[in-house]
Amino acid sequence: MDRRTRKELKSDKFALEVQHGFEFITDHKDQVIRYGAIVLAVLLIAGGIYLYNNHQAAVRQEALAAAMRIDNASVGNAPVQQVGVMHFDTEEQKDAALAKAMTEIAVKYPGTEEGATAEFYLAAEAVDKGNLQEAEKRFQQIVNNAPAAYSSMAKLSLARVYESEGKDDQAEKLIQDLIAHPSISVSKGEAQLQLAALKARKNPEEARKMLEAMRTDRTAISRAAVQELGELPSAPQH
Repeated sequence: MDRRTRKELKSDKFALEVQHGFEFITDHKDQVIRYGAIVLAVLLIAGGIYLYNNHQAAVRQEALAAAMRIDNASVGNAPVQQVGVMHFDTEEQKDAALAKAMTEIAVKYPGTEEGATAEFYLAAEAVDKGNLQEAEKRFQQIVNNAPAAYSSMAKLSLARVYESEGKDDQAEKLIQDLIAHPSISVSKGEAQLQLAALKARKNPEEARKMLEAMRTDRTAISRAAVQELGELPSAPQH
């Protein structure tokens, strides 16, 4: 696997992509509602249905919070255990418990934010272990069933998996879809940057043209484009 691509795949780890998306949604509820993706169901429920769904959401959130307490657990022969912090004797025990908790959430709550979060964790773990077929399956599950913001992030991650496997055509198809249908979690500019990175290996001049067009708007995307340009091989002299 290409070193750069593997680094990008590992950067999809829960803390960098999933948590970013989860926090973005939490902090921008009004935008999410206007966008019409994540909380559309909330507009359709009332009375007992509303209360039932609120209860179900609380159950899912508590399940995810419990899994995160495992993720934050201490490991080893700690002389003093911090109150309220879980502890495992070995990393293997901790990893097994966390995988079990995340798997249960993914299986019980498909199509929800919490289920997608768990799937992202399991997909990232599969990438770290070199099991890209499992990662494909996990990311595709999110693409097919999760709320739109999570689905978009999963498409970007799945494209990176395809790229690492040499499936550039499939990767480009996903990225082009993201460019055509930007979301609150993956902007058009972010997708264009990923497309340029994909093309850079085989067609650096085409990638250069794409990045040059993105470097002038003085945004985070333009700064990233400048950085990507710096990593391209030097343009041929005429």
